[in-house]
Amino acid sequence: MYYMIYSEDKSDSLSRRMAARPEHLARLNILKDEGRLLIAGPNPAIDAEDPGPAGFSGSLVVAEFTSLEQAKAWASEDPYAKADVYEKVVVKPYKKVLP
Repeated sequence: MYYMIYSEDKSDSLSRRMAARPEHLARLNILKDEGRLLIAGPNPAIDAEDPGPAGFSGSLVVAEFTSLEQAKAWASEDPYAKADVYEKVVVKPYKKVLP
């Protein structure tokens, strides 16, 4: 089943986010290579493709896991979580309908 992992950034987290980004992307690429990643990306803090120094307000990952517990465990090991980027993380089941 798919699970949505929505994470909200702490204020002034851009430098910590950028430092942890290579490890964060490596974990997402593992999900992608395993065919388990539906979508992933950040939420720019302003209405712009590249928010520059405004940074990001959070992130969304939708990926396949065997259980809610497994999805929560995966989210807790995210390099951004370990780098103190996130203020809040919400993990919920997700049902893909379209497209």
